[in-house]
Amino acid sequence: MTNALSKLLETTDAILADGATGTNLFNMGLQSGDAPELWNVDAPDKIRALYQGSVDAGSDLFLTNTFGGTSARLKLHDAQNRVGELNRIGAELGREVADKAGRPVVVAGSVGPTGEIMEPVGSLSHAAAVEMFHEQADALKAGGADVLWLETISAPEEFRAAAEAFALADMPWCGTMSFDTAGRTMMGVTSADLAQLVETLPNPPIAFGANCGTGASDILRTVLGFAAQGTERPVISKGNAGIPKYVDGHIHYDGTPDLMGDYAAMARDAGATIIGGCCGTMPDHLRKMREALDTRPRGSRPTLDQITDALGPFSSASDGTEDGSHAPERRSRRRRRA
Repeated sequence: MTNALSKLLETTDAILADGATGTNLFNMGLQSGDAPELWNVDAPDKIRALYQGSVDAGSDLFLTNTFGGTSARLKLHDAQNRVGELNRIGAELGREVADKAGRPVVVAGSVGPTGEIMEPVGSLSHAAAVEMFHEQADALKAGGADVLWLETISAPEEFRAAAEAFALADMPWCGTMSFDTAGRTMMGVTSADLAQLVETLPNPPIAFGANCGTGASDILRTVLGFAAQGTERPVISKGNAGIPKYVDGHIHYDGTPDLMGDYAAMARDAGATIIGGCCGTMPDHLRKMREALDTRPRGSRPTLDQITDALGPFSSASDGTEDGSHAPERRSRRRRRA
């Protein structure tokens, strides 16, 4: 299979990924608690529209609607026997949209966490996790995904299991963790830990980085943490559109398109090569991100003060590495465009 992402990395200074899956699908009528993956079969036109929205906004890469596509996650919806079908069709719909884009667009097969805790803390064995990820990976490959995209991972054990599974599927991959607990993942992984982990894998990812977490400021601090490790592997930054707030019974993200444009340019300058949005990021945000990447000259690596000036305060005083070398000053600044 042609490694479309590696080819794009050779010719593109900064790759724009897509935005949110869940936020966009909720706006299309998905109900809380429903499995988005079922829409691959039950509402394919809406999934095509999801993908098309990213392509029309200028994304070079978009993720398939398969985040919860392992048997462990689908079991919550009595769909554990539909892993092959739901993932394959999710990728096929993406392939259909990408192939008519008139320019190179990468279809990334989204693979989220199993939702279970791995041994020795939990009960999920390494072998069982590999089997789950392998089943999903094979289906995404059959549907025409260019690359597999592991995201929102917290535990290194799960990251390793997925890497092994993707090798069995003979597919290139990318992987991101979510640094949402004072600069660490829920299981305590720091940016430095992940940068070191990917280099120890027998089947390392094409690119690695961070997604989701808290706001745009925090993820840029994490990107600086990756850069501080001296990694030469492309870095991914896929941050939320601002900070989530509960308004009138709904979760609302306060990041404006202009703020996300600033975020995209700063993510590139901080060291990220693949830049996108996560929760709350809509096509209007992506358009401003595309514009920023295309029109703003590359700048020097931003300081922590420059990040907070442009994007708002960090959610925690520490970046999680605890060595003091990248910890921000304990200060808070008013958010400019929230």
